[in-house]
Amino acid sequence: MNQELLAILDSIERDKGIKKEILIRAIESALISAARKNLGKHVEDIKAEFDPQTGDFKVLTAEGKEVSGDFGRISAQTAKQVIIQKIREAERDVLFEEYKKKVNDLCSGAVHRFEKGMLIVDLGRAEGILPKRELPPNEEYRQGDRIKALIVEVKKSSKGPEILLSRTNPGFVKRLFELEVPEIYESIVEIKAVSREAGDRSKIAVYSKDDKVDPVGACVGMRGQRVKNIVRELGGEKIDIVRWSVNMGEFISASLSPAEISGVKTSEAERRAEVIVADDQLSLAIGKKGQNVRLAAKLTGWNIDIRSKSEIEEVKEIPIIEIDGIGPKTEKELKKAGHDTVGKIIKLDLKELTAVKGVGKKTAEKILKSAKELMEHKVHEVRDKKNKENRVARAEKERELAAEADKKAKEKEQEEGKE
Repeated sequence: MNQELLAILDSIERDKGIKKEILIRAIESALISAARKNLGKHVEDIKAEFDPQTGDFKVLTAEGKEVSGDFGRISAQTAKQVIIQKIREAERDVLFEEYKKKVNDLCSGAVHRFEKGMLIVDLGRAEGILPKRELPPNEEYRQGDRIKALIVEVKKSSKGPEILLSRTNPGFVKRLFELEVPEIYESIVEIKAVSREAGDRSKIAVYSKDDKVDPVGACVGMRGQRVKNIVRELGGEKIDIVRWSVNMGEFISASLSPAEISGVKTSEAERRAEVIVADDQLSLAIGKKGQNVRLAAKLTGWNIDIRSKSEIEEVKEIPIIEIDGIGPKTEKELKKAGHDTVGKIIKLDLKELTAVKGVGKKTAEKILKSAKELMEHKVHEVRDKKNKENRVARAEKERELAAEADKKAKEKEQEEGKE
């Protein structure tokens, strides 16, 4: 048994990566505990010794007397149990370290079972957990289906590593592009940001370190094949690939793709941008239920206000007396300086406004803030009014079409009656 034990220890050290010394110390400790139980609690000073040449274990009392009798059988059983336990612990640790290094990487597996609304995915040597919240609403899976996901977190547990997976995380889209686009893998093209509403739409900002390589074209691929492969993996999710720029005006314009932008005014201090679009581009820039501008804001990290040209024209002539913080005296001085409308006030910066007689820094800050708020309020009023008018017009058109259809149906009935 002793030579067999030595061979087992060597094998474990070689195959499992557990140092022999760790196993020996664990077995010695277990033997001492077993000896105390065997001899009684009154025996305190007991030590265990291991002979690395023969593989023999000795358990000795304080007087140097070797514990014998039935203890040989107990020693063998204890050594076996400790080794098995240590192997299991080591395998769990190895798996944990292996998957811990894979956080933010993709993995593939098969749907093994469903548990409390979660998908349990067989990854081979371990199982992954895919909660319902990490699954796009348009995706459904059955037992045995192959599935690809992002590893977002790995925790230790008594049963082994707990591997949390996601298919909704923006990082999932990022990794798919890294796998599909060689220029990204080779670090020629860099993904700067990703924003996503899983199952519906994603935006990805890319930048090329080589002027000869078009980052958007590289991601789209020949005849759009690269992005089509990713869209297929995402179940038809739309993807806007936009060009990243250090110039925030340019980046924000690109982020609102596919809308065409007429102009962008940025405020670095507030990280806010006012975007001007043609009237026919307004709904496209905002997107269905505000999705396009919402994703653009996430992508750029800026607050984005979108105005149509007609909205700006309609509200910019508001008299400055309506701005909170402007009294008769201030109004007179502002008008004297040529700043007689809200549209003109919001174009000024703090320095230009404080140059007006009687306007200090605090007053200027209040005026600029109030002017912007007033402009936003009026723009929304105009937009709501137009939306209401459009709804009324659509309803009227629908009534006309219904009446026309009803009229044709009656005429057809009359014709059929004559026959």
